[in-house]
Amino acid sequence: MATGSRLDTCLAEAVAAEPGLKDTAAVIAAIAEAATDISEVIGRGALGGDLAATGAHNSDGDVQKALDVIAHERVTAALRTAPVAEVASEEAEGVMDLDPGAPLAVAIDPLDGSSNIGVNMAVGTIFGIRPVVREEGNPIASFTTPGRAQIAAGFVTYGPATALVLTLGHGTQVYVLDREARAFRLTHAALDVPEAAREYAINASNARHWDLPVKAFIEDCLRGAEGPRDKDFNMRWLGSLVADAQRVLMRGGVFLYPGDGRKGYAQGRLRLLYEAAPIAMLMEQAGAGATDGERRILDIAATGIHERVPLVFGSVEEVACVATYYDGRNHAAGRSPLFGQRGLMRS
Repeated sequence: MATGSRLDTCLAEAVAAEPGLKDTAAVIAAIAEAATDISEVIGRGALGGDLAATGAHNSDGDVQKALDVIAHERVTAALRTAPVAEVASEEAEGVMDLDPGAPLAVAIDPLDGSSNIGVNMAVGTIFGIRPVVREEGNPIASFTTPGRAQIAAGFVTYGPATALVLTLGHGTQVYVLDREARAFRLTHAALDVPEAAREYAINASNARHWDLPVKAFIEDCLRGAEGPRDKDFNMRWLGSLVADAQRVLMRGGVFLYPGDGRKGYAQGRLRLLYEAAPIAMLMEQAGAGATDGERRILDIAATGIHERVPLVFGSVEEVACVATYYDGRNHAAGRSPLFGQRGLMRS
C-alpha cells in the first residue's frame, strides 16, 4: 500500500490478497461513507444547528445529543447497504437486525466523546466487525465471543482533520479524509507504538475514588525522576476516547479509564463491545497493549451488549507496569500526602 492511496484501492488490495475479506471490506467502505457525511455535519458546527441539543436517553442511560442521533442514523443507514446481519450500537437498547442472511455483525459507537459536542473538540466513531454467530434463543450470540474474534476494527476521529484508523488484522493504518475528493487516503501504512513513553492520560478529578493500584501508579508517575519510575511524565486528557487513542498510537504513552469507588463505576464507564475491544485490536496490531488492568481485553467475552470494562492501553512497558500495581507488588498508595485523607485543607 502506497502513501496517498485511496481507501477503496487499499481495500481492494487486501481482498485480492485475502478473498475472505470481501464482505468486511464492503462494511468498512460503508462506514467510511457514513463518516464522510458525519464529518461534513460536524464541520459546519453551529451553522448546521445546535448539535449539542439534548433529547432522550440512550440505551445506556446517557442523555442523547442531536449529533448522537444524527451519527447513529447515518451509520445504520450505511450498514443496511452492506453485508451486515446485526448491529450492536450504543444508541440502541438491543441488537438491531438488518440482513438476516448476511455473514457479519458490527458493534459500533456512532459518536464517541459526546461531552465535546458544541465546543469544537474532537469526537469520533468506533467500530468492530465480527462474524455472525447464530444460536437459537440467544439474540446476542454474535457479540458474546471474545474480542479476538473481531475480523477488523477501527475508529474515526473528527478533529482538525478527519482520520480513519483501521486494522484488518495485519497491522494498523491511518487514512485521512480528502474533503475535495470525498475519499480517505492512506497516510500511515503501519503504526508502531513505542514500547515506553513519558505520557499518561487519566481523568485526575476522580483521584479520590480510585482503587489503590491506580492511586499508587499515578502517584509514582507524579513523583517523576525522584520516584521509583526514574523518569518525569506529562499528563494528557482529552475527554474523547478516539482522540486519546490516536495520540497514543502515534507517539506512545498509556491511557487509563479504571473502575473506581463511585456508584455505577466499579467497571469504569467504557463499553467492552464497541469501545474497548475495537481499541484493543488496533493497539495490539500496532505493537501496543490493552488490558482491564490485569486481563487482556481481547480475551474478555461480553455477557451483554452494553457491558462496561476498565481499560488500560498503550505502550507495552507502561501497560505491563500498571499490571504490576494490580498484582500486589506496589499497593503503596497513600504513602505520601498526595492521595491521603489529610492535607493542607484538612485538620
